[in-house]
Amino acid sequence: MAAGPDFDYSGPMTGSGPRLLPNLTDAQALAAFDARDRAMDGRFVIAVRSTRIYCKPSCPARRPRRENILLMPDAAAARAAGYRPCLRCRPDDVARDRAAVARAIALIADSETPPRLAELAQAAGYAPHHFQRIFTREIGVSPAAYARQLRAGRLARSLDGEARITDAIYDAGYEAPSRAYADARAHLGMSPSAWRNGGAGAVIRFAVADSSLGPLLVAATDKGLCRISFAEDEAALRARFPKATIIAGDAPFAALVTQVVALIDDPARTRDLPVDVAGTAFQQAVWAALRAIPAGETRSYAQIAAAIGKPGAVRAVGSACGDNPLAVLTPCHRVLRSDGTPGGYAYGLARKQALLRREKPA
Repeated sequence: MAAGPDFDYSGPMTGSGPRLLPNLTDAQALAAFDARDRAMDGRFVIAVRSTRIYCKPSCPARRPRRENILLMPDAAAARAAGYRPCLRCRPDDVARDRAAVARAIALIADSETPPRLAELAQAAGYAPHHFQRIFTREIGVSPAAYARQLRAGRLARSLDGEARITDAIYDAGYEAPSRAYADARAHLGMSPSAWRNGGAGAVIRFAVADSSLGPLLVAATDKGLCRISFAEDEAALRARFPKATIIAGDAPFAALVTQVVALIDDPARTRDLPVDVAGTAFQQAVWAALRAIPAGETRSYAQIAAAIGKPGAVRAVGSACGDNPLAVLTPCHRVLRSDGTPGGYAYGLARKQALLRREKPA
């Protein structure tokens, strides 16, 4: 890539014709290129007139001069215009990587028992250790974790339909009940029998604490936080977990509440807090992508969809953000629309904007 000074973002980079990058402005694309935003890889390429090469947004090389930059929608368009791929960032590999991940996801979904990493890598045409990195980067969890989440989701659906828990366990693809119980506690937040009985047997402690953005509900099982939300009370919590035993938090729980409330005033601070939340494999992937957004930065719903390997699932990403059970701790407030406007937020745009302001560097 040709070296040069930093470019500015004024003026169109796609020529005088129609916009070449759907749902993405020139300024947004160039800002992503300047930031080497890996989440934007695959959404467009940068063609460099002086060298006749094209690069993906995260290319590690120095940035070219502004007058040499041309935005192109994809690698095929760049090649058709006479450009060749950068040998450093290998932009053509992005589509190949995502296609490989898609094949692996389909293989996992069609298998009764989770395929081994070596099998997935062979089907994708990669070395196992390399494919593990690609899959984790695209989806947010490893192939093994994705398979466990998918199987736990099958278990939840089977528990809703089968008369006997043992039948549901085997219908979901488990070879032994012990593995099913372990996965259920990890991904459903409770045992299969508790799930079947609407949460009966689960004990949830809670408190409603004052925060600078209004009352904050904090609730947790013995395993970890299961709900953080604004403007909800005990009645709302009981509606979510109708058959759980819900009790007021004790003194040790108060210490956890204090840590959670501190996030409201300092949402940029990283906190390693225990969690206990249930979600589908897709939701878990979205929530993992949200947690990967650095404080002080934002992503679009389309960027999150691309980051988890589901570029067409923008609306579903929005739904997963809305279903996020852990406000602030899983920072769905850092996701905006593609045009830069705030979009939705379950607890009101005023709170979303306040959280974003508090994350800005001083």
